[in-house]
Amino acid sequence: MAHHPRSIVPSRRTPLSGSQRTLATAQLVSAIGDGAYYTSSALYFTRIVGLSPTRLGLGLAVAWAIGSVAGVPLGHLADRRGPRGTAAALALATAVVVASFLVVDDFLPFLVAACLYATAQSGLGAARQALVGGLVPEGERTAALARLQATLNAGLAVGAALGGVALTVGTRAAFLAAFTLTALGFLATSLILLRLPAVLPAVLPAVLSVAKAGPADGAAVDAATADGTTADAARGRDGGFAVLADRRYALVTLVNTVLLLRMPLLSLVIPLWIADRAPQLGWLGSALFVLNTVGVTLFQVRTARAVTGLPSAARAVRQAGAVLLASCAVFALSAAPVPVWAMAALLVGGAVLQVLGEMKQSAGSWQIAFDLAPADRLGQYQGFFGTGVAVARTAGPLLLTTLLLDGGGPGWLVLGVLFLAAGCAMGPAVRHAERDRSSWLAPAPATAPLTPAG
Repeated sequence: MAHHPRSIVPSRRTPLSGSQRTLATAQLVSAIGDGAYYTSSALYFTRIVGLSPTRLGLGLAVAWAIGSVAGVPLGHLADRRGPRGTAAALALATAVVVASFLVVDDFLPFLVAACLYATAQSGLGAARQALVGGLVPEGERTAALARLQATLNAGLAVGAALGGVALTVGTRAAFLAAFTLTALGFLATSLILLRLPAVLPAVLPAVLSVAKAGPADGAAVDAATADGTTADAARGRDGGFAVLADRRYALVTLVNTVLLLRMPLLSLVIPLWIADRAPQLGWLGSALFVLNTVGVTLFQVRTARAVTGLPSAARAVRQAGAVLLASCAVFALSAAPVPVWAMAALLVGGAVLQVLGEMKQSAGSWQIAFDLAPADRLGQYQGFFGTGVAVARTAGPLLLTTLLLDGGGPGWLVLGVLFLAAGCAMGPAVRHAERDRSSWLAPAPATAPLTPAG
């Protein structure tokens, strides 16, 4: 079929591998900026701006709590207006917010900027997932996300090194240079995302299938998307946030959130654990973070190959729970009165097991998040599933520092058992969510990219 310059017919000639390379480039550039920001932001806001650690923690907790709520409506926006433009706009918004950090000089401006940053980041994550769903065939999404995750970790490592330079110099100008790098990274990400082929908004296939009035031109597309309720009416839907009423998907998300409590371990808990028990090993905290980053970069794609559907995804998550239990058990042994070299060896062993569990859990959860979501509501469903990350960032530090730093070895074992229980619960939760799935899953929209309007 010939393609009119403003055709909404999916293009079969757009090379998928090219789209994935563009997505990976955008991921890499934004991750470099993120790495610089995450490495330097805490010390900048405490030493340069003058915020107390308590106020900083409170501000970040509030910000990520708000961000967790924003993921669903912004993901819904990606479904209705198209994920490419939404993702590009949110990347640009992130760049503007990070630039505003350059002039923050008190707690209230910091709180406002942090809330906007967390909101934009949560929405960007949901829109990116929806973009992957629109550009990558269903059977290839987990492998594509594994490659993007490996790219993310490589970018974070580079950004962390650049942020480390700012920490070493320690001047206001050095910190501001790191923030400027982050802002420029997200600005570049926005421009790179716009190079991707346009993707049908999820509402369009329903409109077109009902209308069946022949090839639609650009004016018809504009009319169809001008009011999202038109498509919802065509589908017999209410146009609301369907994911909020999907209790089965909510259960799967909750189980995954428990497993995501692993996130603050290497960035927060382990460095504090080392500082309390073996100050002479203070350097090891950073080394273990690098070990994790390199491990994911090198082996995430290989780990994801075993995940090909919901059964294998649930099995990978169950294995992740067992491996994370083993990791916590090894960390618990480091609470014993052992020589410094033995403690270092135990921490390295625990970190190796943790990265293995992380890769298995990530691969399984990606497959589950996509396969259980209606094809025409990927954005809002991915936004809801992504709230687990925000919850882990918000509640994880307080929960884990109390459980592990005060509880010692037994606290580690409690956490490990919690991971194992969540891993074993994922299979039944997935089967429960999959039950009668065909009755509420909408027909899949065209996942091939569109020919950009001429």
